[in-house]
Amino acid sequence: MDPVTLTTGRLLLRTVGPDDADAVHRAAQDPDIQRWTTIPSPYLPEHARSFTGRLVPDGWADGTMFTFGVFLAGGEELVGMLGLTMRAPGVAEVGFWTAKEHRGRGFTVEAVLTAARWSFTRAAIDRLEWRAEVGNAGSLAVAERAGFTLEGTLRSAVDNKGVRRDCWVASLLPSDLGLPSTAPYLPQKV
Repeated sequence: MDPVTLTTGRLLLRTVGPDDADAVHRAAQDPDIQRWTTIPSPYLPEHARSFTGRLVPDGWADGTMFTFGVFLAGGEELVGMLGLTMRAPGVAEVGFWTAKEHRGRGFTVEAVLTAARWSFTRAAIDRLEWRAEVGNAGSLAVAERAGFTLEGTLRSAVDNKGVRRDCWVASLLPSDLGLPSTAPYLPQKV
């Protein structure tokens, strides 16, 4: 799939490339990003160059990961990163981080909802999963504000820098946003 660009009133979501490596590297120096995500720590310039120059374009090319840099509407200032990683046919996992100076302004919720709408209407995704290590309150707040339904805790489900950790899991379905699914869905009746 060719990379796409998505916009909101405040944000531009676009693929990142080698010209964005320095901005990604600077933002990823935040200890909270290194603590709560699975990026390398310490995060070196070569990590950012590999991410923007190889990992991101390869994910788009083979349809396994759709990564967006989240920028302010002008397209120059990096707010954060958001990725949709395919887990199974019709199922993707959303992951994100927000640069420290842009937290608390609703940018990441806006970006998640924009990417979710695109994934449900253009990428044949019928279930968007969110996972975060138990204790990552900021990520949980974004998922809840974006309308994800918390489904529980998975024990020892995340490997973060060689340590197995429990994680929360939640989902967002097209119907949660008033959109149709590409496949029939029959929810369990209780």
